[in-house]
This record gives sequence, structure tokens and C-alpha cells, in this order.
Amino acid sequence: MMHFGPIGASLAAFIGRGNGKALDVGCGEGRISRELTACGFEVTAVDPISPLLRAAIEAQSARNYAVASATELPFDNAQFDLVVAYNLLMNLDDVPSALKEFRRVLRRTGQLIISISHPFVDHGRFTGKEMSSPFVVEGTYFGRQSFNGVEEHDGLRMHFAGWSQPLEAYGIALEEAGLAITSLREPVPDLDDGRNHMAPWLRMPLFRWLKVRPLAL
Repeated sequence: MMHFGPIGASLAAFIGRGNGKALDVGCGEGRISRELTACGFEVTAVDPISPLLRAAIEAQSARNYAVASATELPFDNAQFDLVVAYNLLMNLDDVPSALKEFRRVLRRTGQLIISISHPFVDHGRFTGKEMSSPFVVEGTYFGRQSFNGVEEHDGLRMHFAGWSQPLEAYGIALEEAGLAITSLREPVPDLDDGRNHMAPWLRMPLFRWLKVRPLAL
């Protein structure tokens, strides 16, 4: 199941400063677009859900906006220096097609940044709220499986549904799209600003961040 992800200083440091054109795919209400703008990029934000895109526009999250899915981006080839898919791939029915589309709109010297919830986490749970509570794995890590659940935080309930698949599946999809991983991080949660609910994830990775570059054709 997806969880609320870490953003802010750690993500900004991973992305790095830039002044090129960035594409935020599956932008939602625009929180990652705002991070990219703060990093110096000229940001285009896309999402298939119109109300979410309107929220991003109202928050002035990016410079340009479009209603679009990850597998059908309305852009010419080689338009962007950076493409970001933050906690998006787990929600897609067709990850290989999306990665090929990201590769298409990336410039030859461009970079793709991906965040996914660690697939191992989708198949387990902590047995309690104590820091020492065991993490119990249920079922099998292997294979493509659907997930469906609810996250609660500060009185808000959010429904998440999507797919869990092993890291190998992502690796194969990247290879087939002509993309290569150049950097990998497993970010440690920041417990500031009332984020103590993330404390159990100091023990094991909740997310995996990847930097990916196009292979030479």
C-alpha cells in the first residue's frame, strides 16, 4: 500500500539545482511541481484528473499545465531536460509503456527521476506502534498484485489503489525502454513538523528513489 512520502530538503538535494525544462507527470495538486520550481526548473505539470490539475493551477505550482496520462503525453520528442514520476508508477496499469513515453520526451542528455514505494513494504505490516514491533511479511513478494487500502493522517482519509510488483519488474521495464539507473537512494523519513507517525520507517526503507538516464541509441 502507498504511504505518505517524504518531500522537501531531501528530495530537493536528490534532484539538484537546474535551469532547464522539467515535466512533472502525475502532478496531483502540485507539491512536486513546486519543489521543481524552487530548484530552478521551468516546470510543466500534467495529470489525467482535471480537479487535481485545477488545484495545481490555483496554487501556481508550475508554468505550464496539461490534462494527460503518463502513457500519452502531448509533447514532441526530446522536449525536456528532466522528467519526474513521483509515486506514480505503482498506480499505472502499463508501466513499460509509460517509461517508453518518458524516454521519448526526454532529451538525449536528460534525466528521469522516479520515486516508488518499496515493493517489499506492500506485502507486510508492523504488528504494533512501538518502535520495536516486528514487521511481518504476508503472502509473496514475487509477481504483480493489486493493492487497495486507506491511509489516515491528521483526521484525513485517503484511498489508494494500484499495483505492487518486484523491483526486478521495474528494472526490466527500464531496460526495455532504453533507460539505465545511475543513482539509487532509500530516503530516511524526516520526523520534523509532527511527522512522528513515520518513526517506524527509520528501521527499514519505505521508498526507493532512482535517477535514470537514456542509453545511447
